[in-house]
Order: sequence, then C-alpha cells, then structure tokens
Amino acid sequence: MTHIQTLASRARSATVIAGTALCLQAAAAPTVNKFEPTAQLGGSALQLNGKGTRVRLVFKAYDMGLYTTKRVSTAAELFALPGAKRLQFTALRELPGTDLGRLFLRGISDNTPAAQLTRHTLSTTRLIEIFSGKPKLVAGDTFAMDFVPGKGTQFYIQGQPQGEPIGDDEFFTLVLRIWFGDSPADTQLRAALLEGPTT
Repeated sequence: MTHIQTLASRARSATVIAGTALCLQAAAAPTVNKFEPTAQLGGSALQLNGKGTRVRLVFKAYDMGLYTTKRVSTAAELFALPGAKRLQFTALRELPGTDLGRLFLRGISDNTPAAQLTRHTLSTTRLIEIFSGKPKLVAGDTFAMDFVPGKGTQFYIQGQPQGEPIGDDEFFTLVLRIWFGDSPADTQLRAALLEGPTT
C-alpha cells in the first residue's frame, strides 16, 4: 500500500469519527453567508459563479462560494476553464482541522485514479498538514483555496496564507473534484455552486 493510499484509508476511518462528532453538535447553523460578487486574483477578475452550504448528515458544516473568470454551469465546463479560480469557505460550526484535511483527502481519493493520485502525494500530504496545523475552526472562521496558473494552489485560513502555493494545474483539478467529481462531497452543494449566484 502506498503512502497516499494509507492516508486515504485513514481518511475514511476519520470520516466515521467526524460524522459522530458532528452529530453531537446540534446547535442551529446560520444561513448562507454573504459572498462578494467579484474578486481579484493573480491579475484576473473573478465573478461569483455560485454559492451553497455543505450539509453532512443533518448538520450544516460550511458555506462555500466558487469564483471563476467566466460563468460555468457544468463540472466539465469548470474543469476545462483556464485561468484563476477561488474556493471560499465560512465554517458554520466547530470543524477539527485534522478531520477537515482528511475529509478533503477522501474527497480527492474517491474521485481520482490511484496512479494520478500517486503523482500528487507531496501536495495532498501538504494539504492535510495545513489543516492539521489548525486545531479547529469555529463558526464564522474562513478558509480559502486560490489557484493561479503557473503558481499553484494557495491555501488560506482566516485570510492568512498557509505557506507557499503547492501543486500544479492538475492538482487543483483534483481539489475541484472533491465537490465537482463523479462522487462529490454533496450533490446539492455541487448544483448550487453551478446554478449561478442567488440573492
């Protein structure tokens, strides 16, 4: 078993633990947070393509906004779209950093062939390290994933960059597959992110 496959296996186990923890947190979550209609990234003007809420079991985990240089309405269009992109998040309840990182890894591994995943072992390991470095996110905390062609993916927590950008264009496609792949984290969230911004 490769290192990345071992991490993926651990991520699946962590999913059960994370799910149990979420069940214990029954406080009501707020509605979808406001996302700015436009953003600037790497010299490119981005627009809010869509926004929605990640629901795990019966609980709201985070709000999410997708920013692109051009309107897209399908996952295929998103994957094929060149240029900068942003994934913006706001936590709606306490999210342990390690569990969050492992859930992201599981989302990648569930939507990526093993050989392709192996090529990005260093980047996926770094993704887990970034979120593991934050013991927990609480309601209202923000995090983001910015992609700039030729530079890679920059992760932010509370607006602060977490180290240097990592990975290449293909790695960010793997990240996008967490929410837009054939086995997305949340099908309703995927639909909301692709249906266009709503008030």
